Amino acid sequence: MKRMKRFYIATDKEIKSGETTDIYFRRTREILIKKNIKKNVVAEVTCSSLPRNWKWGVLCGIEEVANLFQNCRVDIDAIPEGEIFTARDKNGIRIPIMNIKGPYLEFCELETPMLGLICQTSGVATSSARIRKILGEKLILSFGVRRMHPGVCVALDRAAYIGGFDGVSCVLSARRLGIKPVGTMPHALIIIFGNQVDAWKAFDEVIDEEVPRIALCDTYYDEKIEVVMASEAIRNLSAVRLDTPGSRRGNFSEIIREVRWELDIRGYKDVKIFISGGLDEENLRELVNAPVDGFGVGTSVSNAPTIDFAMNIVEIDKKPVAKRGVLGGEKQVYRCPECFEFIVKLSTDDGVICDNCNVEMEPLLKPLIRNGKTVAKLQSAQEIRKKVLKELSKVEV
Repeated sequence: MKRMKRFYIATDKEIKSGETTDIYFRRTREILIKKNIKKNVVAEVTCSSLPRNWKWGVLCGIEEVANLFQNCRVDIDAIPEGEIFTARDKNGIRIPIMNIKGPYLEFCELETPMLGLICQTSGVATSSARIRKILGEKLILSFGVRRMHPGVCVALDRAAYIGGFDGVSCVLSARRLGIKPVGTMPHALIIIFGNQVDAWKAFDEVIDEEVPRIALCDTYYDEKIEVVMASEAIRNLSAVRLDTPGSRRGNFSEIIREVRWELDIRGYKDVKIFISGGLDEENLRELVNAPVDGFGVGTSVSNAPTIDFAMNIVEIDKKPVAKRGVLGGEKQVYRCPECFEFIVKLSTDDGVICDNCNVEMEPLLKPLIRNGKTVAKLQSAQEIRKKVLKELSKVEV
């Protein structure tokens, strides 16, 4: 008897074989085969706009796209993962983030999974990068794993890390990223012990000394009272975490300042303050100047809006074609390394000098796949994250 799958997730084999495609692509392939129509095409991937009036995005998912197209007889040029892009160039032309070239029958069923690999993770990476830009150098951790399907938690945590977050709470995500998982303790631990002090002390006694002693201080009493209790109960207390729900917060900045004051006057100036729970761009802007050392951000990032990339055929057998609203012909996108202005030109055109900076603009679409083999050097998540943090200095939120 065939064993039923227990979780609703697709396998690698199902994704690569086109089982996760939209049915109309399967029917298209069937028609083209029956009619013996074989065309070589250039298909470009663009988005007409970014969600929430974002001015820029962070591209994510390119490594998985490379894995998807392994052994598929196509050539792919793509903007490298982690690069900052805009939806349109200075002339209003949609910016291609990827060109796929080859027999259409080879990849028509892979359009759906290809878009799925970049749309969601690019949204998460962009949202994370925006929060990093808002909070500057402060510690930011991804706590969104409980708000996402576990089948995609690694992909979305990776996107948050690439976008500039410092760590993730999910055990598997951290292992795949090559970093240590981070987190404190749940309210459940305190509730099971029946009081805060016993729970904090048990954590201190049992958990490896390398793990920072961070006490959750908002379970039963006022935050200030619990923080004082924790600082007096745990000798080597590293930090306190406030996870106060929005319905009980009032003015959260004032609560945080009060906690900081009470710690300082008692000689605990080295004890840091971490906060979590319902944090998003809007309230983080209000909290950025509060005396907070670290932030745990969850739902607002794991549930970030997707970037609506779409794929369109722009050449058939080396002749330009396009549907309404799409410009035909294979294109290259250039970006100024100084001012980050973008311009799109036909791939056969010469390079571009930036009008603002008088420097040569860099072509961003670079070889990723050649005849089904990955030719680009795929960077680690740590390398991509480092690039994103450097490029964020060029943009504003």
